[in-house]
Amino acid sequence: MSTDTDTAPATGSGDSSPGDPVTAPRGPVTSASYSITVRLTADGDPASIGRIATAVGTAGGAVTAIDVVESRSDGLTVDVTCSAADAAHSEEMVAALRAVPGVTVRKVSDRTFLLHLGGKLEVASKVPLRTRDDLSMAYTPGVARVCLALAEHPEDVRRLTIKGNTVAVVTDGSAVLGLGDLGPGAAMPVMEGKAALFKRFADIDAWPICLDTQDVDEIVRTVELIAPGFGGINLEDIAAPRCFEIEKRLRDKLDIPVFHDDQHGTAIVALAALRNALRVVDKSLPDVRIVVAGAGAAGTAIVHLLLEAGAQHVLVWDREGILSPDDDRLTPAKRALAERTNTGKVRGELPDALDGADVFIGVSAGNVLPVEALTRMAEGAVVFPMANPTPEVDPVRARQHAVVVASGRSDLPNQINNVLAFPGVFRGLLDARATEISDGMLLAAADALAAIVRDDQLNANYIIPSVFDPAVTPAVAAAVADQARTEPGATAEVSGVESLTAL
Repeated sequence: MSTDTDTAPATGSGDSSPGDPVTAPRGPVTSASYSITVRLTADGDPASIGRIATAVGTAGGAVTAIDVVESRSDGLTVDVTCSAADAAHSEEMVAALRAVPGVTVRKVSDRTFLLHLGGKLEVASKVPLRTRDDLSMAYTPGVARVCLALAEHPEDVRRLTIKGNTVAVVTDGSAVLGLGDLGPGAAMPVMEGKAALFKRFADIDAWPICLDTQDVDEIVRTVELIAPGFGGINLEDIAAPRCFEIEKRLRDKLDIPVFHDDQHGTAIVALAALRNALRVVDKSLPDVRIVVAGAGAAGTAIVHLLLEAGAQHVLVWDREGILSPDDDRLTPAKRALAERTNTGKVRGELPDALDGADVFIGVSAGNVLPVEALTRMAEGAVVFPMANPTPEVDPVRARQHAVVVASGRSDLPNQINNVLAFPGVFRGLLDARATEISDGMLLAAADALAAIVRDDQLNANYIIPSVFDPAVTPAVAAAVADQARTEPGATAEVSGVESLTAL
């Protein structure tokens, strides 16, 4: 993914299961995610179409189109497209249509599944292959000259092959979105979507690599073996704490950037959104008290980047409660996080952590926080419930208690979406021929993203730009590339066959 981030939206860590969920009502009918098209026949009664639309509305759905497929003297065949809140709701709408007098349901198609038929990616040639001359340059014998040149000057592989604009999106399927360990096959649609986003937003060619192993050594070795064909590695949907070790080892071994989007993409967008939210409430990052729910991949990365950016007061909560360094139940990764944040060894549950807090950031699980607990926060509260697909607390109800609310939902203002970060980050890394990625580059990306929202645009409902804002990717890419070029050893040298490719 995204991220990813549709856009692969949300930003939950997908590897933490804290607390018992609080029961929540069905969400609103808002997008095409649960859109269906129902083919049905209606009798010749002119009121039939009206009864069809009424049935969908009575079931709580929304009709978005009614298309006539066939008209006869005794009736119509129509395709009714309607949106639901979830899969169960779709079934309720179909049942309501079956109950309409004079109407027969013929077929039901889920538009999301139809979009995925055959996959979402393809390979296309960038060069014409129409004549014998074309073949002689693109393939044998001309290609041999390029191979020999690269054997002599391997630093030019990025310039003369797809390596310079190609990213591997690698997963083991162990933390797919917020759905858990689904395996590599079930992870493929997300990885395809992520690759499509790379192309759409940054013109980067990415490819899904879904590995049928969760063994750290095997994953590291496999990625190491395929790395010569890629200019960067985007790790995706790998559960914590395994993802931390995989990323660290790959960064040590490879001479190309390794970026775990569930960690660093989420952290970049969350920090950018928080910088602007604090501008709205007139507070500063070093002064505010921040509570992060979820100590998985996303939560750990968010905390790390917040501290690097100057945050001084952070508490982290997970299934064990507020993480404290003296809690023997904690894994090594969680204990390390507690040691960096909770020097006072505060204990308690999530509502306790919110006492007097200025900021809540959630990357844990859906409905783990009663909305009433937000009343324990300080005035001018900032609330970011970002768990995917269901936020920690209802963002709509949270607005009764917080000045600024942001989530991963596309139907509400302030969508925190990884697609705001990873395309631009990799565009900048590839443009600078970066060999690694640093905290400085992550901070530069967050600052550039935040700066897109001008002072005259900033308000509580607009702290982060749209994923379709054309300024986003270029701004983030330029900031990352500029930072990469200032860091010694972070970019590859350029030499070799420069003169042979000059126009």
